[in-house]
Parts: sequence; C-alpha cells; structure tokens
Amino acid sequence: MSARAVRVHAPAKINLRLGVGPAREDGFHPLGTVYLALDWRDAVTVRAADHWSLEVTTDVPERVDLAGVPAADDLADNLAVRAARLLAAHVGVDQPLAIHIDKAIPVAGGLAGGSADAAAALVAADRLWGTGLGRAELLELAGRLGSDVPFALLGGAALGEGRGEVVTPLPVGATWWWVVLPDPDGLSTPAVYAAYDRLLGEGYFSPAGTAVPAGLAAALAAGDPAALAPYLVNDLTIPAASLRPELADRLAAGAAAGVLAPLLSGSGPTCLFLCGSAQHADAVVRVLADRGLDGALVCSGPTPGALDAVEELA
Repeated sequence: MSARAVRVHAPAKINLRLGVGPAREDGFHPLGTVYLALDWRDAVTVRAADHWSLEVTTDVPERVDLAGVPAADDLADNLAVRAARLLAAHVGVDQPLAIHIDKAIPVAGGLAGGSADAAAALVAADRLWGTGLGRAELLELAGRLGSDVPFALLGGAALGEGRGEVVTPLPVGATWWWVVLPDPDGLSTPAVYAAYDRLLGEGYFSPAGTAVPAGLAAALAAGDPAALAPYLVNDLTIPAASLRPELADRLAAGAAAGVLAPLLSGSGPTCLFLCGSAQHADAVVRVLADRGLDGALVCSGPTPGALDAVEELA
C-alpha cells in the first residue's frame, strides 16, 4: 500500500439526452445518452481495516437525506462497498476496508449519487492497494456495477451507448449553468422503467429513441446554450410523470420562469432547468421561489470524474 488512506471525489451526472429503446432479452434497455457531470461531488475515503465497515455523512442535510442510503447494516446493498469488494476479488486482495462516504449528491434523485460513490470507491481502493489497474480495466469493472458508473469515472461530458456503460468523451466548450429542483421523496428507477415498458406497449407515447443527433455534440462543443436547448430530451419523462404527476407541473413552471429548457434528470424526480449564465440561474431560482417552488439550487458543469480527483492522505 502506498498511502494510509485515499480520498476520491466523483460527480453527480445528468443526461442531456436520454433516448431509451425497448427492453432487450437481458432485461436492460438500450440507451443513447449524453452525460454531463455536475459540480455536486461525493467524497469516498478508504482505509485498511480489520473488517469491512461503512460510515455515511453529509454536510448538506437540506439536500441529502441519508435515510435513503444503504449504510452500516446493509453493506451488501451499498454500491461503494460492492465496488471495493469487486476490485478485491478481481485482483486477489484480501484486505477489508473502512469506507467513509461524505455525500453532497441528493439520494434517489436521478443524479447517480450511488454510481458516483461506486466509481470513487473503485479508484480509491485501486490506489490504496497499489494494484495499478489501467483506465480500460477500471471502466470494465465499473460497467459491471451499473450503467452510470463508468461515466462517473470519466466526468466531463460523454456519449453513452449500450445500456449507458459504453462511454466516449465529448468536447465541451463552456461551463453550463443549471437550476436543480430536488425532490425529497425520491423515485425508483426500476419503477420508472416498468412504467416506460407499460406505456410503450400501450402505444401511449413515442420515444425519441437511441440515435443521438450530431447537432447536440456540436452545440456542446460550441458552448452555446441556446443551440443546445432544443436537443434536451428524456424518454423517461412521461413514464416518471405517470407515477408522479406533479413532475409535469414543475417542469412547466420552470419553462414559464424563462429557462432555456426544462429537463427531467435521469429517471427523476429531480427537475433541471438550463440557463444561459450564472446570473440567469439565480434569477430563475427567485422566480420559482415566488411561485412556491422552494429549494431550487444553482449547479454547473462539467466537472472531472473520479479518475482525476484522487488524494492520498497521511
């Protein structure tokens, strides 16, 4: 081991476009998505220990409800623990870890906080144990843990294919400003996909599909928010709103507040609003508050992934 402890930060993600295809034979849905990493970042610290343990804390309880995080009594259900154990089995290391997660990403909000923790734990354990896995091997392990985990390793912006785990970095020409409206109740991703399957089978809506328009990547590279806005699409919006009808009202309220585009984050229930600048975002937060939608926050991206946010501790 080259350090007594290692801390790694990993970002929240949003899907600028989330095109969903019909379920495959393995039960997964093919995706055509474009990821962007936001500057809400969880920190995962790992230390060698006599037995596996997990502690989860937050400095922003107004944004993060720790009750939704599998913790000390549910080690097998926590993605960070699963990531470290997967790496241990892969490289043949028999060394329990004490894992501490400092959460800043809202739980069950479609922002991939669990995936961020898994990515950070993979990188932290790799550095602590000195196993020196390359990027490609870490990405392969990340893909076994979840569709969003490989992107959390990379950060920035990326095209996501397959079920989202095949990631290709994309150039970004600007800082993008968002108003984020979290929801304290969370929403189950499997339930949203089940609603997607049901509504698609009933012919209730026509999804945008998995082809990602070239214009989206061009707008992203050019750093032009107005050009990007028409490409923001999420095929899970209607399924999520079928489970939580108030989401449609919140997206409509954001549109009426003068944003460039409203967007559901992943499988929800977090709502996102693209703005043209930090000042524009601040103004939108005030308008939403005046209309009874408190708790909106300003966030920006892109930000680095776990591979580029490693700190060795004494």
